[in-house]
Amino acid sequence: MSQKIDVLKKYPDAVALGELFARAGFQLYLVGGIVRDIIRHSQQNSSDTFTDFDLTTDAEPEQIQQIIAPWAEKTWDIGKEYGTISARKNGVVYEITTYRAEVYASDSRKPTVTFGKDLREDLIRRDFTMNAMAARLPDGAIVDLFEGQRDLAEGIIRTPRSPQDSFSEDPLRMMRAARFVARFNMKLAPEVFEAMEQMASRIEIISAERVRDELVKLIVAPYPKAGIEVLVDSGLADFVLPELPALRMEIDPAHHHKDVYWHSLKVMEQAMDRETGPEGDVPAPDFILRFASLLHDIGKPATRKFEADGSVTFLQHELVGAKLARKRMRALRFDNDTIKAVSRLIELHMRFYGYRDAGWSDSAVRRYVRDAGEQLQRLHRLSRSDVTTSNKRMARSLAAAYDDLEERIEALAAQEELDAIRPDLDGGQIMALLNLAPGPQVGRAYKFLMDLRMEEGPLGQEEASARLLAWWNEQQES
Repeated sequence: MSQKIDVLKKYPDAVALGELFARAGFQLYLVGGIVRDIIRHSQQNSSDTFTDFDLTTDAEPEQIQQIIAPWAEKTWDIGKEYGTISARKNGVVYEITTYRAEVYASDSRKPTVTFGKDLREDLIRRDFTMNAMAARLPDGAIVDLFEGQRDLAEGIIRTPRSPQDSFSEDPLRMMRAARFVARFNMKLAPEVFEAMEQMASRIEIISAERVRDELVKLIVAPYPKAGIEVLVDSGLADFVLPELPALRMEIDPAHHHKDVYWHSLKVMEQAMDRETGPEGDVPAPDFILRFASLLHDIGKPATRKFEADGSVTFLQHELVGAKLARKRMRALRFDNDTIKAVSRLIELHMRFYGYRDAGWSDSAVRRYVRDAGEQLQRLHRLSRSDVTTSNKRMARSLAAAYDDLEERIEALAAQEELDAIRPDLDGGQIMALLNLAPGPQVGRAYKFLMDLRMEEGPLGQEEASARLLAWWNEQQES
């Protein structure tokens, strides 16, 4: 343990905490991702500061509480059942856990936890070698029993023990392996990938919420394509996101269409390039844009039709895809707002082609903006990204058409504040003008005015009132 983490000099509170445990006769180690990231950042001369520390000790939870109570500003024991006591000091959170092991029974979604007294047994149960390193406090000496530094430097994801044992203990680690590929652009060791292929179905015992959280982290990582390919190639996606591997449709040599799976990955990458950094309309990383781009064509397998002329059609695949996306996201326990945003983008992603082919009236442009609603900026980026043709002339033509559409939208928005389109009269004014009580007739009148507004733009209250009265009289006579 001659090598030390010099960056610990930046964290005197952590050093002081180590000294407290040592005086009480206990060991204390920084463990897991914090050690990995400190090593990575020191190698890259990063000046990043960490505000969450994971630690492990041979002290049991009650002993941990006694040691840290006089030192910490605040402590809480919500994780005491699993051996974890948490504390906060000077804006940094410390999660201190007794050496332990977690095991999932073959039919259980919850781990069985046992406490231990041996650091090696604690480290060997961790997911990957790069996360199985520890740094002793207070001196920062590194404990690397499973060559995690080597694997980190070589960009290889390995497990401290057999991957079968590791994944059996916690099947979510298979998802985490894909997520780390997406985060660090690393490769899986062959034995790790083989174990994932063999054990992919075990992911079904993990709660949908935990799977969802790993999937979200993968999608917003710097290299999501690499992580997605791991999910699909290993078979995990068959259980987590089966609509994705279904895009690898067999291509009949007599017919011609794109490799939809490859196309979807490419669209997602192109959409990422259109994110606006830390600020702007679509700040990076944007899960909704990326996920909608990845799933935008999942309706194609169900709608593929071979035509007599050798072409292939996917009529209304955007509607089918939006429905499939809603169903899958509900199964993964996504919140309603995220489900609505992603499915709306999928539903609308083909709308632009009608503009390119036939041009739109002002009313059609208004409807496009109204239907997109809060997702308009994402829809712009998805529509532009959904061009992967190698035909440069076609690509230029599509880009020019969308340039024209955006210019039309901006021009109309300047005149009409399109993001808040409303009829010229509200519900109260409609009821007063037509002498109506609340009910379906008010809704029909409101729809008439909204359609009028979309077709002709703002009319003003006087003109709108006259047109509404004329329409109402016609309704009474018919």
